[in-house]
Amino acid sequence: MTAVTEAARPSEPGTVGTRQRRLGGAEFLNQFLDVGSFRSWDRPVPAPPGADSAYLADLARARERSGADESVLTGEGTLDGQPVAVLASEFAFLGGSIGRSAAKRIVAAIEEAGRRRLPLVVAPASGGTRMQEGTLAFLQMVRITEALTAYKRLGLPYLAYLRHPTTGGVFASWGSLGHVTVAEPDGLVGFLGPKVYAGLTGQAFPEGIQRSEHLFAHGTVDAVLDPRGFRNLAAEVVGILAGRGSWMDAGRSPGQAASSGDASAWDSVLRTRNAGRPGLAELLDNGFGRLVRLHGTGRGAASASTAVVLAELEGRPVVVVGQDRAAQRAGSVLDAAGLAQARRGMRLAEELGLPLVTVVDTPGAELSARAEESAIAGGIADCIAGMLGLTVPSVAVLLGEGTGGGALALAAARRTVAAENAWLAPLPPEGASIIVHGDTSLAAELSERQRIGARALLEDGAVDEVVGEGGGFIKRLAEAASRQIAAQL
Repeated sequence: MTAVTEAARPSEPGTVGTRQRRLGGAEFLNQFLDVGSFRSWDRPVPAPPGADSAYLADLARARERSGADESVLTGEGTLDGQPVAVLASEFAFLGGSIGRSAAKRIVAAIEEAGRRRLPLVVAPASGGTRMQEGTLAFLQMVRITEALTAYKRLGLPYLAYLRHPTTGGVFASWGSLGHVTVAEPDGLVGFLGPKVYAGLTGQAFPEGIQRSEHLFAHGTVDAVLDPRGFRNLAAEVVGILAGRGSWMDAGRSPGQAASSGDASAWDSVLRTRNAGRPGLAELLDNGFGRLVRLHGTGRGAASASTAVVLAELEGRPVVVVGQDRAAQRAGSVLDAAGLAQARRGMRLAEELGLPLVTVVDTPGAELSARAEESAIAGGIADCIAGMLGLTVPSVAVLLGEGTGGGALALAAARRTVAAENAWLAPLPPEGASIIVHGDTSLAAELSERQRIGARALLEDGAVDEVVGEGGGFIKRLAEAASRQIAAQL
């Protein structure tokens, strides 16, 4: 009798056809962690209560075939010298399926990681619930999720590497709760295993629907990387977060005040629309240290309009949620998916206890029937409410254009800094002129009367600091954000 799980096994242990060799759980841990650093937390596993002779025979064959005593391996080690807790599936043990003993081991590892305040890295490869144990095994996904929720409340990072295959209850619980989630190349990752789907519905999934690369395209995972690539990314994340106790030179003097002299608000509007003006990419590259860029909402949507980045700001980890004006001008409108990505970044900052830096630079949210149908106004409201509900420090950086509700979605921070030509308005000045005067002819005049420019916003108390746009202003803008965060700590 063979184990029945929610997904099919690869054709041979560690392989998928002839494409590439897949690592077992122990092999993965040996390659992922620093050499010789792994220390197991696993204890002997008793026989499942009520197991019949056929199931006991299955377990004995699984132990012999896999060399493991259960479908998960747990422990601790170091990653580029930083201590981490690890949990990896052993797919050769009954398809990596999760029964009560495996779940107990997973929960114990999560709790131990929390007690030791270690980052937790998991690498599932599982068909899901162990069918031989039925509903009691199925319910363990709730128990595992409960333990993970408590772990994440401690402000500790949780990274998931979805190996081939990850399906069923594992994908619908601990496989989908990572702060950062990466999938193995060409991996089968999905809710219902393809064999079960075909048997129940009488038809096959369309080709590629449950492949890692397709999930990346739809914003479900942050990246598709081989084990070495995931190791590098995880080391970068853990390395950035290791600096959460430091803050460098928080007492520096403020950046320059606006230096544009007699420049009008309309001049600023035109300057921020210049294609050559520095945007989010330049701010990230020149104002921050190490960066790990996340992708999508984690829930099936992605938008190039908005970036979520784990970053170093003067030696301290922060979460950056930024609007990419260049991408928006190129056709990636600020849509409901972009706003959902922003909310993901806000949750990430709150869960990890990190300061949030938002970057406002948008010609405005999407205006279309699709936008109305996707409740874009509600998405904006959710972002504003999300920012107001944060318990961590927050600072909004007004970098350039600040049009309408799309800009307001990221502007509700506790502190605000602005580039001297940045502006914030309920509509583009041309739109405001149409409402007030019936045409666009008085846009320039109205932009002054509405006091949309950075200097007016500073005078009116809507901005805490304005940074002049001389040479190196991007770096000074980041320093101003750092200063405003430090003032909240």
